[in-house]
Amino acid sequence: MYLFRFTLLCSLLLLSACKTTPTSSTPTQAKTPEPIVTANPDKTVSTQRRPSIDEQTEDVWQRIRSQLTFAPSAHESVQARVDWYLSHPNYMHVISERAAPFLLYVVEQVERRGLPIELALMPLIESDFDTTAYSHKHASGLWQLTPLIAKHYGVKITPWYDGRQDIVDATNAALDFLSYLHKRFDGNWYHAIAAYNTGEGRVSQAIKFNKQRGKSTHFFDLPLPKQTRHYVPKLLAAAQLLRKQQMEFPKIPNHTAIAVLPLEQGVILNTDKAWRKLQTLNPGYTRFPALLDGPDHIVVPALQAQQWQDYVAKLPAMPSDQWQHYTIKKGDSLSVIAQRHTLTVSQLKTFNQLKSNNIKIGDTLLLPILADKQMDYTVRAGDSLWRIAKHFNISVHEIKKWNALSKDVLQVGDTLKLYLSKT
Repeated sequence: MYLFRFTLLCSLLLLSACKTTPTSSTPTQAKTPEPIVTANPDKTVSTQRRPSIDEQTEDVWQRIRSQLTFAPSAHESVQARVDWYLSHPNYMHVISERAAPFLLYVVEQVERRGLPIELALMPLIESDFDTTAYSHKHASGLWQLTPLIAKHYGVKITPWYDGRQDIVDATNAALDFLSYLHKRFDGNWYHAIAAYNTGEGRVSQAIKFNKQRGKSTHFFDLPLPKQTRHYVPKLLAAAQLLRKQQMEFPKIPNHTAIAVLPLEQGVILNTDKAWRKLQTLNPGYTRFPALLDGPDHIVVPALQAQQWQDYVAKLPAMPSDQWQHYTIKKGDSLSVIAQRHTLTVSQLKTFNQLKSNNIKIGDTLLLPILADKQMDYTVRAGDSLWRIAKHFNISVHEIKKWNALSKDVLQVGDTLKLYLSKT
């Protein structure tokens, strides 16, 4: 009996130690319940969840905080990243500004699938919530999808459009991929997230390596690349800071900021000033204001949804002053014409409603006018993106976007594609 009481007492003490200690909060934050967490690193998500407070909280960050389920970690790599965040107090201000249009959408998609809410923080780790981010490994967008993964999950990538930068398609693909990895690694989210960063093969090999040597297969014990060893801790540190409210996460209103509307056909905007915000919300279109060859939807500010629908309904039918006539000449083919105008044959056929590849000399095709001049520029000694942009009266951002550049470094002899306008 004494042994039973002693064992019961130890169990109660252990359970008490696993609970998170509520931190002090302001009166407005006191309504937010403390998240339930689990302490087992191999079972990173608790089976229990608190009732949703989606409609109660006014801040998306607090909506995330109320649903955090990953276990707090005292591992030195996590604490090192916590210290880094705390030493850069303006970092979350930049993140919140970039994330404001998109974070709620990401949160809603994660919730809809019943996935751990921590996954909504991954764009913070992947791209600092920069929709146009490129990496040296050719990954792109908020979720830093590689071309291979993106295309595997049905994301469209063409000379006119890169769906990895589209909030809808990229989020769907990223969450599909993470769900697959979670199943692939037997429900271990740390392993799945690590595999998202470095590839499932490397994580599988690391697990196998440790198993063969009788070592732990916890994430922190796996022999993984340095970048990946820091990747998961970055996510855990951000979640920890949010959970304990150790630094300010500037408020992002918990109400719809964007509307995803159907887009039945391509559009070339003729009022750039009125719809300039669309470039920020739809960065996948590489030749803005041409919204061509993209998905069957468009993202607009929620308050402009009706205005956009009215605008699209009144667009002039093709042709318009945004299209040019091209007369087919001897030796022409759809592939030759398409290549000359940076199109695909499929796009060219779509614009002209062609059902076959057969064309005749003297027939007329419609081609979009997106620039007064298209040119290939060869990088010379002394060139920089800034100098080239200034010379041609374009922006560095446009040059990088047109050429999928992740860095500002150029090599003599490189060829850059430029789209120039008279204005």
